[in-house]
Amino acid sequence: MDDTFDLLTLALLSDVRPAAVRELCARVPLKDALLRPGDHPELLPASARARLASGEARRLAEEEQRRCQALGIAIVGRDDADYPAFLRLTFDPPPVLYVRGRLRATEGPVSVAIVGSRAATAAGRALARGMARELAAAGATIVSGLARGIDTAAHLGALDAGGRTVAVLGSGLDRPYPPENEKLSATLAENGAVVSEFPLGAIPHPANFPRRNRVIAGWSRVVVVVEAAEKSGALGTARVALDEGREVFAVPGHPSQATSAGCNRLIRDGALLVRGGADVAEEIGLAAPVAPDAATGDDVLLRALRGDAPSSLEELGRRSGLETPALLARLTELELADKVRRLPGALFVRA
Repeated sequence: MDDTFDLLTLALLSDVRPAAVRELCARVPLKDALLRPGDHPELLPASARARLASGEARRLAEEEQRRCQALGIAIVGRDDADYPAFLRLTFDPPPVLYVRGRLRATEGPVSVAIVGSRAATAAGRALARGMARELAAAGATIVSGLARGIDTAAHLGALDAGGRTVAVLGSGLDRPYPPENEKLSATLAENGAVVSEFPLGAIPHPANFPRRNRVIAGWSRVVVVVEAAEKSGALGTARVALDEGREVFAVPGHPSQATSAGCNRLIRDGALLVRGGADVAEEIGLAAPVAPDAATGDDVLLRALRGDAPSSLEELGRRSGLETPALLARLTELELADKVRRLPGALFVRA
């Protein structure tokens, strides 16, 4: 616990980067570094050295500990047994993680990050949720960022399967973002963990999200991008994953869809094309079951596609009883599974 407190002391110094903490710990025992901060001017800026020497940094850490205890938030240091092993091996692992829920040091080999656009389409959200549901049912931990769109769908899919999911925030744990996901955040803490490297009170500043994305990438064995525009935080997560030696998978989309441009570019540049949870599971050595509700939905819609005759959306909606958003999402899943073919004029036929 003393080492964790020392790491917290450094983590609260905003001008000391995680990579500098890693380098400092590699040089000397951490306690020695804190007692003689002037010995390391190239790693500890002048303001940080002054706050360490005066005792102000220690007082801040003591106050942060008290606030976390009052809120039921654990502080897990980089050298603690529960700190995620995959994340510890990255270039600049967070010195400490603030945690609601439970961590598992050994879950990295079966952790799958599912990320994508906040402004996701209904089809993209449905696909991400179905993929997460299948992978969680097979034993994978689903990691994402609690953002609107694909992230939220991924967390919900893991919960659908009664599986484990981890949300990584770009704000303090007492400032969950977006606000409408506060209830979901509480549910996730009961079925996995909600974590952040940012101190209590930290607002979701845009500069925080690249740092959050590196944690998502570092936590996981693979990163799956479901929908992403040309300029997207999800693509940043994919780049970090590649830098850390992780695999990157992407779901293809129609060239006319802006939300698929980033995924299509990833595939062009070498990312593995995946169509759903089964493809991901096969690549990482999991036997993913077909989720019962997905199978039922496929049967309903496939029955609505009568013989070889093309059917319109209106006809399929009337025959299947599915509302338009759910219908479009299911059709996309079936297209990606090569069970349905889209024809000109918004017509569909069995493949």
